[in-house]
Amino acid sequence: MTASASNDPALWRGLLPWPGADTHKHQRGRLGVVSGGRLNTGAARLAARAGLRVGAGLVRILCPPDAGPVIAAAVEAVMVSDFETPEALADLAGPLDCVVIGPAAGLTEATERNLAAVAGTEAALVVDADALTLFKGRAGDLFAMLDDRDVMTPHEGEFERLFPGLLAEGREAAAVEAARASGATVVLKGRETVIAGPDGRVRVNRNGTPWLATAGSGDVLAGLIGGLIVQGMEPFEAASAAVWMHADAGGRFGPGLIAEDLPEQIPAVLADLR
Repeated sequence: MTASASNDPALWRGLLPWPGADTHKHQRGRLGVVSGGRLNTGAARLAARAGLRVGAGLVRILCPPDAGPVIAAAVEAVMVSDFETPEALADLAGPLDCVVIGPAAGLTEATERNLAAVAGTEAALVVDADALTLFKGRAGDLFAMLDDRDVMTPHEGEFERLFPGLLAEGREAAAVEAARASGATVVLKGRETVIAGPDGRVRVNRNGTPWLATAGSGDVLAGLIGGLIVQGMEPFEAASAAVWMHADAGGRFGPGLIAEDLPEQIPAVLADLR
């Protein structure tokens, strides 16, 4: 296994995307987030707001028709488009640079069909939450949809469902093997989050904070990763930067943190990095 490095900003600060004087929104990338149904829209909204805050030029939530009015009433700069079929979802995802799928998506056949639909487009993927758990016991079906443009973001429970027993080898070795087996970048979340690329690179993030142990925190991280990918960072570097920023944001806010607070800390995080 390639020796791990601490996930320090010195490794990726020079790769962060900063707009120039003549940059317009489409040059800053287009991010999509797939939402669950009308009672499960919060996760997508958190991911979408995080993507906007980290610099994506355009963010669009893609949702079932019943969720459209709920989301549209709760967002401003985020766009909303609904779809009734996986084919319609693929049409919406086609012009996008990256799609986040999984947060509160539902453990349903529809989620699997939706994942297959967006995987068939040119968009990179950030695959999280339900879109991971859905493939318990048949991880190969998931991996067949992924390539080296994509990122998976499991916590240890989701990781165990896809890679049973692998954590016994240790978190770093397990993440490296998972990335190799899947062909995608793996973000193994935890106190010291491990970022592993399919090429064997691995970094361990050590600025974590316990205040991030709150519902929706992972949805924000998925949106941050997607928001950096659409701006041109390659997946391993985007994941490394997003994980560090996410932890720094949590540490800045401290006690009382809820997931909604995290995107609002990102401007200060970015300002300091710049």
